[in-house]
Amino acid sequence: MRIAVVSPFLDRRHGTERCIVEQIENFLRRPGCEIHIYSQSVRDIDVVRFGRSVASPPVPGKAIWHRIPALPGPHLLNFFWWYFANQALRWFHRKFRAFRYDLVFSPGINCADADAIVVHVVFHEFFRQVHGDLRLRDAPFSSWLVLLHRILYYRLIMALENRIYRKSRVSLATVSQRTAGEISRHFARADVSVIPNAVDLARFNLPERLQRRSQARKTLELSENEFVLLLVGNDWKSKGLVPLLHAVAAIQHLPLRLLVVGRDSSTPFLELIRRLQLAGRVLFHEPSSDIMQFYADADVYAGPSLHDSFALPPLEAMACGLPVITSVSNGGSQIITEGFDGFVLSDAQDSVALSRLISRLYEQPELRRSVGENAARTAQSFSWERNASETWEFLRKAARSSSATPLEAATPR
Repeated sequence: MRIAVVSPFLDRRHGTERCIVEQIENFLRRPGCEIHIYSQSVRDIDVVRFGRSVASPPVPGKAIWHRIPALPGPHLLNFFWWYFANQALRWFHRKFRAFRYDLVFSPGINCADADAIVVHVVFHEFFRQVHGDLRLRDAPFSSWLVLLHRILYYRLIMALENRIYRKSRVSLATVSQRTAGEISRHFARADVSVIPNAVDLARFNLPERLQRRSQARKTLELSENEFVLLLVGNDWKSKGLVPLLHAVAAIQHLPLRLLVVGRDSSTPFLELIRRLQLAGRVLFHEPSSDIMQFYADADVYAGPSLHDSFALPPLEAMACGLPVITSVSNGGSQIITEGFDGFVLSDAQDSVALSRLISRLYEQPELRRSVGENAARTAQSFSWERNASETWEFLRKAARSSSATPLEAATPR
């Protein structure tokens, strides 16, 4: 099966893109599978740059990368360019290079001609969550240009969602039942497959975390008697940092430290930290390719997401044997059995319930141990091999329904 994968960039540093990289690597091990990537940048995956020197058949185990140049300037302008440029290049390849794809596969809204889309976020729902933060009348004049840019971008993506997701010929999958429900509610699609996210079990596991704990804590100058809460993500507000800060403030008598890892600005939270008298209790840290060091630092993962389709860090923390606190607003909470292998808040902003849970886990080390061990066992069921196999079957069905060429050569091993 020859598949065109359309994504602005691919790497292992971002959740959605990490999923696609893992899937592509798995697909390339299947006989008869040929992957063509249309992207502006590609990292963490073996590729051959397309050109006159590219041999046919392709190099085994490597994808063929058709690079789309990035356009400097605002994100909205670059998206317009990307959206039309990747489609124009594929038209050129069909017309003048005789390229024929069995399937065009896209993570989210990237092109108008996708046959199969895996939806990682529904912007109609995301916009409903954040529109209160985008009111111009409530913002200083200096930030109006940024807000207008965000509003126009979200509106554009929402318009494209309406146009593309409603097409019955486009096969849709999501990463959680929660997101499937959002698609059903906004676009009247009841034929959506659910393919849960996954975790690299060779990298994230309980023995590795315990082995690295002592050195990891020395690196960040954390003492052994400090109880460390961990939050990982790039949009700290949507990850639930505000209720988490309030929860920590309510139990300041405990030796708590909150470690927040990700790419975001701490500035909007510094005043709240000062007001809650949490100075010195909260550590902000840039992400690292060695994310395991932060799980090794932690005693509990606390991520009361305000909105997440299926956040990867809670699952990685579970694989590491950490007790995890999340919320029903994280689609990944569907894999957690309350009190057995994790804890799920019914209200992501209920800082009182969150503080009680943290206190309980601090006071009951045996509960931490049993929940963490159960979490590690639960995570074993969510390997990338399983995720890729389910995605492969989804793509095969999509190829058949889009009248693709025969798939005998694409039969999985």
